[in-house]
Amino acid sequence: MKRRRFLQHIAASSAAALPHVTSAAAPAWRLNYMLASSMYGGLKLADILPEVKKTGATSIELWPKKWGTQREELDEIGHDRFASMLKEHGLGFGGTTRYDLGPFGLTDEITIIKKLGGSIIVTGGAGNYKLEGDALKAEVKGFVEKMKPHAALAAENGITIGIENHINNIIDTPNSLLWLADFTRDMPGIGIALAPYHLPQDTKWLADIITHCDKKLTLFYAWEHGMGCMKPMPKDEEVQQLPGRGKLDWKPLLSALRQINFTGPTEIFMHPTPRGIPIMPTLAESTAEIVRAREFLDKITV
Repeated sequence: MKRRRFLQHIAASSAAALPHVTSAAAPAWRLNYMLASSMYGGLKLADILPEVKKTGATSIELWPKKWGTQREELDEIGHDRFASMLKEHGLGFGGTTRYDLGPFGLTDEITIIKKLGGSIIVTGGAGNYKLEGDALKAEVKGFVEKMKPHAALAAENGITIGIENHINNIIDTPNSLLWLADFTRDMPGIGIALAPYHLPQDTKWLADIITHCDKKLTLFYAWEHGMGCMKPMPKDEEVQQLPGRGKLDWKPLLSALRQINFTGPTEIFMHPTPRGIPIMPTLAESTAEIVRAREFLDKITV
């Protein structure tokens, strides 16, 4: 979508509905951090859980292979043991990422996440992502129709299915994100897990997408494109996906998050190459890198 048309869409459908927020009227606001277990690759939960609070997060979200191994470990050690470990470390449970199950295969996962007190399952969309224009819009609407019973089940159990915008996925472009937000506006149990990495690195566009998503924003990835994540590269280039390491100006994005009073989880995020390894060579270095990104974000005044 051309920039003018994109901004016209934003203005016509959402901007007028958003309240004007001033610093004097707004309550204290800050990001609510959750840790993605994949940041530690295949390390064990016993090693990762003591690091969660060090990063500034209060909860953890589990990833399966190929990105991590903690979702499989949950089943191996048993749900009661995992719940006990969370309690031992004073942590909440956010939920899981299940691209492997897809958006229509989450019934059993919803039961497990509810049992453990989680509230989010992240997955991708489904449909013909090669379409454009009105054809793509119709495809997104069709996807939403198919999701209705799954979203209803999730909502009944206090869960939200977060659809992440992702390359080679029906929810990939700025257009598809806007449509997904519009078509699910009054549909509980489904939302958007927004990954700036997978979008044009234009801060105006990204901020507009955030405000348009508004209450449909379920999870926010503090994740920029940097040098990408699809091939091996020196570590100082790979970590440019993280806030403060790359070139993205995060202030407009944080301002937009504050404008919509986003209180859902934010994950400081990146992908290493190959997948399934910690983001840095050691556990301590991985934690330190997440802390550095969090401190960078927390110093930004919005």
